[in-house]
Amino acid sequence: MKIFFKVFLTLIVSITIFNCSSPKKYGFKSKKIYKSEDLIITQISENTFEHTSFKQTNDFGYVPCNGLIVRNSNEAIIFDTPTNDQSAEKLIKWVNESLHCKINAIIPTHFHDDCLGGLKAFHNQNIPSYAYFRTIELAKEDGLEVPKNSFIDSLILKVGNETIVAKSFGEGHTKDNVIGYFSSENVMFGGCLIKEIGASKGYLGDANVAEWSGTVEKIKKQYPNVQIVVPGHGKYGNKKLLDYTIGLFNTQAFGSQMFNKNP
Repeated sequence: MKIFFKVFLTLIVSITIFNCSSPKKYGFKSKKIYKSEDLIITQISENTFEHTSFKQTNDFGYVPCNGLIVRNSNEAIIFDTPTNDQSAEKLIKWVNESLHCKINAIIPTHFHDDCLGGLKAFHNQNIPSYAYFRTIELAKEDGLEVPKNSFIDSLILKVGNETIVAKSFGEGHTKDNVIGYFSSENVMFGGCLIKEIGASKGYLGDANVAEWSGTVEKIKKQYPNVQIVVPGHGKYGNKKLLDYTIGLFNTQAFGSQMFNKNP
């Protein structure tokens, strides 16, 4: 009995020490680190930051629009501009002065103005811009500021000692939507292709509803280890956002809120 008690006590002590000394797997707590009337920046992992700007609509006031900042070794890459040049200037200044990072690239994930509405501010600072070739074509057609560099299927860029990927998986919200992935922290920027939990189908004026869920299925298969998924609008989460989006566009219900070239 005494031997059993000693073994049991040793086991309890060992478990207690292990639990106290081991870091929690998902211990990072997100925090807002910048806020103004037209721009919010939230740190969501050690080296990724969600930027949120706002688009004025007639029916819904300011609609929040997300983008992503990725950093490593005093370098940064940004997915999607804020919605206008004024907010973009604030974002550029914050990355330079608060993160002390050089911005290597800006990557709009499709041609709507919630993705490239602030692109001119980046060009004014001689920051290289990259976009899927269809995004460039559609931006030209709409008379928008046009990204300078194109890619056909996917793009890999260095940020410090790490890399990011921007890749097209097919049509959905638009015919040109791409997603971004930062593999070192398993963070995905889904843009407007991916919906927050509980969202409606949103603006469908440029959408391919028939292919949308299949496109997201390909993304889910390509990135099984994703931990954080940032949608174009609303709250970020985990891979459940991919499943929610797939299910949303597998149904026949069309309960959409028709934002003007927005969600």
